[in-house]
Amino acid sequence: MRTPSTRLTALLLGAVTVTTLLTGCGSGGDDNTITVDIGYQSKTINTVTAGTLLRDRGAFEAKLAELGKAKGVRYRVEWKDFASGPPLTAQMLAGQVDIGSMGDAPILVNGSKTRDHPDVASELIAVTGYNLRGSLNQVVVPVNSPAATLADLRGKVVSTSVGSAAHGMLATGLSAAGMSLDDVKLLGQDPPVGASALQGDQVAALAQFVPWPQKLVFDGKARLLYDGGSANIPTFHAVVSTKRFGAEHPEVVEAFLAAQRETTDYLNRNPLAAAQRVAEITGIPAEVVYLYNGPHGLVSFDPTIKQPLVDALGRLLPFLKSLGALADLNLDEFVDDKYLRALYGADYDAERADIAPPSPLTGVDPVCGGPLDDPATASEVWFAGQDSISVARTPSCLLRQIGERGGEVRAAYVPDAATGIRIFAATATWVSDPAGATDQRLRPFGVAADAERYAGSHPGSTVLDYRAALQAR
Repeated sequence: MRTPSTRLTALLLGAVTVTTLLTGCGSGGDDNTITVDIGYQSKTINTVTAGTLLRDRGAFEAKLAELGKAKGVRYRVEWKDFASGPPLTAQMLAGQVDIGSMGDAPILVNGSKTRDHPDVASELIAVTGYNLRGSLNQVVVPVNSPAATLADLRGKVVSTSVGSAAHGMLATGLSAAGMSLDDVKLLGQDPPVGASALQGDQVAALAQFVPWPQKLVFDGKARLLYDGGSANIPTFHAVVSTKRFGAEHPEVVEAFLAAQRETTDYLNRNPLAAAQRVAEITGIPAEVVYLYNGPHGLVSFDPTIKQPLVDALGRLLPFLKSLGALADLNLDEFVDDKYLRALYGADYDAERADIAPPSPLTGVDPVCGGPLDDPATASEVWFAGQDSISVARTPSCLLRQIGERGGEVRAAYVPDAATGIRIFAATATWVSDPAGATDQRLRPFGVAADAERYAGSHPGSTVLDYRAALQAR
């Protein structure tokens, strides 16, 4: 009989097991054609600057076309879409992916699994997007679920993508609750399958990465039970490339990162337009995409490899090793920013040290008045039929604006009063605190238990749903 440890190891590694290593990436049908195989996750919003949006804008192909003219060769890009990181790693191990993007836990497995194979040994060369708090992985339950905390999932079936960053988040969250993965019945499923299973009451909870939990919340099919940021460990997605491909075609890797940087700059300057375009391509509601990539969104898009992210890998590595998920990995060798340093030049160290939101929320509140001077309360509302977003200084001001203006609201965004993370106003649990200032009286919470806890410690406070909060404005 397998022990819990060996069962977990089999789950973590099964998704990236291959029996034969193949070579041939970066080559074509003739000596004048170089094929570049790019692995990406089209519906993982955190990677769009190295995948969905990058591909759509054609910046990489344009740069390769210029290179090809200068070098007298032809570059052909093959885009390969994956649902999560582990199957992408399997294809990299098989020599079918040269450059790919995935989450932090799968990246460590990628580095460890490829390390001893010179043809496919990988290195982390850039970041796509990150959240320093760790709020890109979450656990959701059906709206009518009796569960209030992770402890209520003991003995229940929980769906996740095995070996993904969300899987690691679930393990960390359960550990903090005095439990382990063996205390739940883990079901390995790709995100869309798990989402369907949750809606069909086949599982008690879904532990997933962006954008699946909040898409279900937005659709009214689930509510947030646990935010991965509760562990306060940064989470991110990043770009890996095989060392051999980089050595043979450094100009291609340089072109890819230059195109990624341009795409990142475009997204940060035009978050709403970028969200709408990603929505058109992927079918994910634009309102959900904007939750992540809007100003002060859940994702900070920045290619530089920031030290807190490397430190987070260092904290995650021994945990994964203890589970038998991977062998040792030297992060000093695996993480290599040489391409980024060449791309950014003398500005790199300053850019790397900068952790300010790359897309800040600014403007003047049209109802309460005054500029948005506090990121901890700044809010937004997207009215139907509008091509721009209206801002509010606080969640209370946001509700007042919605009530006074009337009309249909596509989405409204507020910072969680307990955590500061960006959440949907319409699905939040609100608390009316009579002791608060007029513009601060109504406080939104993404997790109902947090709202109940706040109300219990603030005499006279009342827990409200969104409709009641609108009436109480």
